[in-house]
Amino acid sequence: MLDFRVQVGPAAFRIGSAWRAPIDQMVELYSDYPQPDFTDFTVRLEPTGWLRRWLRPSVAIGGDYMLPDAAPLPLEQGLLAAEMAMNLQMALGWRRHLLLHASAVERNGRVLVMTGQSGSGKSTLSALLGSKGWRFLGDEFVLLDPESGHAVPFPRLISLKNGAIAAMQTAQPDARFGPLLAGTPKGDIRHMVPPADAIARMGQSGTPALLLFPRYGYPGAVREVAPGETFMRLTQASTNYVALGEAGFATLTRFVKSVPSRAIDYQSGEEAVALVEKLWERLA
Repeated sequence: MLDFRVQVGPAAFRIGSAWRAPIDQMVELYSDYPQPDFTDFTVRLEPTGWLRRWLRPSVAIGGDYMLPDAAPLPLEQGLLAAEMAMNLQMALGWRRHLLLHASAVERNGRVLVMTGQSGSGKSTLSALLGSKGWRFLGDEFVLLDPESGHAVPFPRLISLKNGAIAAMQTAQPDARFGPLLAGTPKGDIRHMVPPADAIARMGQSGTPALLLFPRYGYPGAVREVAPGETFMRLTQASTNYVALGEAGFATLTRFVKSVPSRAIDYQSGEEAVALVEKLWERLA
């Protein structure tokens, strides 16, 4: 089995594959990342049966943590399978930080966190802000340190979906993109390599200063979010809140008490960036 190792923020992964294509794609897209000697998690891309390695190849996701009923993907989506498997290892196995399913960017040591349901635009918005002077910290997980409360960078490949692909190709024509993965369970997906600064500085954490709940496709608006609602929504956005027990409760409580939160609606990237800048100037 071919393999590749990569360090993303505090987590290190070993990805093994029965096929060369997914490994070659990861080597190219993660070429600027460290390659560790020791890893936290192992991921495996394996055929669903011995014939499926050659005949209509079908990729099953394996690793230290697995979902037994996870549907396999075609080999053309092997890169997506690897990224999904890395997400799964973090979601089910990471215990050093409180994980929030969210994106984050940083400016002058202070961090903007954005969370919402799939399709809310948090990945695209974080990528757009990353092209406008903010430091991109991640678009899949925000890692909150239980001791300091800081947001720890986890700058994986940026997962762009459907209309966001063309938007980011226009906004960042010089960025590096992976192959277009058409017809996935979430539509068309294309991965974008984060800015070089995000990778070079992924060991530098920041202090959370503003939490936003973005919602794409609605007339522009800003709404206050009560602390109780914020806490409830963040427990739902965390994949390891329950597993961390008292440490998770204390970390989230401190975050909610110290970080102002707002919900924003927007209909375009430009409108969202303007709303963010206005709120950042006033609240952060």
